Amino acid sequence: MISEQGRILEQLLSGAFICQVSDEDAWRFLKTSGNADKIEVQLNLLNRTLASAADGDVFYAAYQSLGDNERRVLSSQFQEISGHLVPLVEWLLLVQQASGTDIPITQGSAIRLTELQGTIEDTPAFAEQLAKISHYKLFGSTSVSTDGQIKQVFKRLTDLGYMLRPNQDKQIFIATGKVEYLYEVIKFIDETESLSLAQQAQSAVQQGSLI
Repeated sequence: MISEQGRILEQLLSGAFICQVSDEDAWRFLKTSGNADKIEVQLNLLNRTLASAADGDVFYAAYQSLGDNERRVLSSQFQEISGHLVPLVEWLLLVQQASGTDIPITQGSAIRLTELQGTIEDTPAFAEQLAKISHYKLFGSTSVSTDGQIKQVFKRLTDLGYMLRPNQDKQIFIATGKVEYLYEVIKFIDETESLSLAQQAQSAVQQGSLI
């Protein structure tokens, strides 16, 4: 039987983001004094290092040093992430607007799908935004109904690790620490590329146009 340390190592090498929501046992293991150092030693053997986001509350594996192969992999991963950013940012903005709050979705935020769907269905502008977002390649919805669109979006968000559905009998989704990592990626791009991604997404939502 694989040890807890081995299980966590496998998760990190598979590209998982470990947080209190996604895997509390693994998260507590890594937060316990000395355990992160043990994982770090094993990751270093594979040219990886234990990285963190959200002030040390989200853990993931990153390359320790970069050669040509690592740069190619990172370039491919960055292109993929960049392609996901616009749909994800527009979705975050839609949920925030539909919730009537200035507080963005963060790790641990709970979203009741039926309540969100009801608000979107009652507001034509939100329904139009959802239709546009759901048909991005990232989400791939072909549905013309709000019900079909929102369920496909949340299915993909769960598949990608941004949301977790703890109870399959209930339509309640919890945001994972990967959302916090997403915010850090957006901040990094905004600061290094001067893209002002969040502002552009907000403008696109308001104007109904693609970025």
